[in-house]
Amino acid sequence: MRNQAGQVLILLKKYLSRYSSEIQALAKMLLNQRDSILEEFKQLLNRKITAMRTRSHGHYSLKEVLYTGKDFIIIDFEGDTSRSLNERRMKRSPLRDVASMLQSFYCVCSMALRNEKESGIIHTDKLPVMERWSQFLFCWSSVAFLKAYFANAGDATFLPQDKSELQVLLNTFILEKSISQLDYELRNRPDWVEIALQRTLKLLEPI
Repeated sequence: MRNQAGQVLILLKKYLSRYSSEIQALAKMLLNQRDSILEEFKQLLNRKITAMRTRSHGHYSLKEVLYTGKDFIIIDFEGDTSRSLNERRMKRSPLRDVASMLQSFYCVCSMALRNEKESGIIHTDKLPVMERWSQFLFCWSSVAFLKAYFANAGDATFLPQDKSELQVLLNTFILEKSISQLDYELRNRPDWVEIALQRTLKLLEPI
């Protein structure tokens, strides 16, 4: 995670001149947070996690979930195709999939808001209110998903029984997923870089 974060920040600095002054400002803020990012990941090095690892989806998001009208079907279990097959077959914490779904909620809410703003549906004077509603939808969806996930998982051995361990794992995987998405957007979808930067900076804010 620390190596990946370092590589993404190098790539961000390299591509800095491609973006508007507003996005450059966000990028510089994140580049200045390098030590904070590494410190967040360091939390995993300083404690023993009691949960077991297992097979997981590896690329879990709303795009991989189909609604039949009565039930949900999860598809595309090949994992992150940017990784080698050996990496994808490794046992990991399923909380990585949870973090991936939470990231998906954030992207959907952010893109929906941006699309409505750019199409003129949302007037400038209404934007602050709609931003708060977008944030509310993201938070509500995330809480509902987490409550249902933990209720169904119960005392499963792949979840830490200690709440502090659970919090560290989930926070770390959420940050990892956000940085991973920033990497993807820098290489493939420059229009999404702003959203990935905003998400990562938000995660680094002190609680």
